[in-house]
Amino acid sequence: MLFRPLIRRFSFLVLFLSVLSVWTALPDMAWGSNLSVAPVAQLPELSLKFGSDNGQPSQVAMTVELLLMLTVLSLAPSILIMMTSFTRIIVVLSFLRQAMGTAQVPPNQVMIGLSLFLTFFIMAPVYKTMDDTAITPYLEKRMAPDVALTEAMKPVRNFMMKQVRKKDLALFMKIGHLPEKVKSPDDIPTYVLIPAFVISELSTAFEMGFMIYLPFLILDMVVSSVLMSMGMMMLPPTVVSMPFKILLFVLVDGWSLVVGSLVQSFH
Repeated sequence: MLFRPLIRRFSFLVLFLSVLSVWTALPDMAWGSNLSVAPVAQLPELSLKFGSDNGQPSQVAMTVELLLMLTVLSLAPSILIMMTSFTRIIVVLSFLRQAMGTAQVPPNQVMIGLSLFLTFFIMAPVYKTMDDTAITPYLEKRMAPDVALTEAMKPVRNFMMKQVRKKDLALFMKIGHLPEKVKSPDDIPTYVLIPAFVISELSTAFEMGFMIYLPFLILDMVVSSVLMSMGMMMLPPTVVSMPFKILLFVLVDGWSLVVGSLVQSFH
């Protein structure tokens, strides 16, 4: 009963603001009001046409570059997930949440956002090298597009080569019927390096997830044994152990340990 006047006032305020926003957005009314409407800003037109170049090959080149840019943007999520540190980070954080027994805490948006920013932090030196060796020279028209693409891939390949496992690399070299012994890492094709890198990242993430899971599993076993000895057969052990897991995680400064271990694992 005490909240009804407050709810009514809040509803009236929302209704008043809605009517006011519609009133201010209306143009000149039929009843002769002299309301002045600000001109609506027009968005710039963007068209993609294929046709005659009218004797200007540069226009065709710009069109093709725009098409390639849109293609790269459509593949950007896959590139970010498969060729960076994102895979290891998100898998380890998922294991951490399951080990603590908190179903949706932290929520998925927070987990993915933290993984993205950690990925940007880890990959910042790689991006700086790409910008210095490929992106800036290409934008300044000092490098051809194919050469810029090759130079931009080198820092990414070096990053993946540092993290990939030899046995995973040998596996895909064998599946692809390629010689397992190569003279230099540059002789390994990129289409072989990427899946080997992803498999290596998953293996490393599962190992780190096991190490995170182990102390929480021991705590679950201890709580379960205590409840069994007390005769509390109907009380789920996870209900009792979850507060102790959270307390233990907070006392040891778990987020700093997990995030620090993840970042340091790439060095």
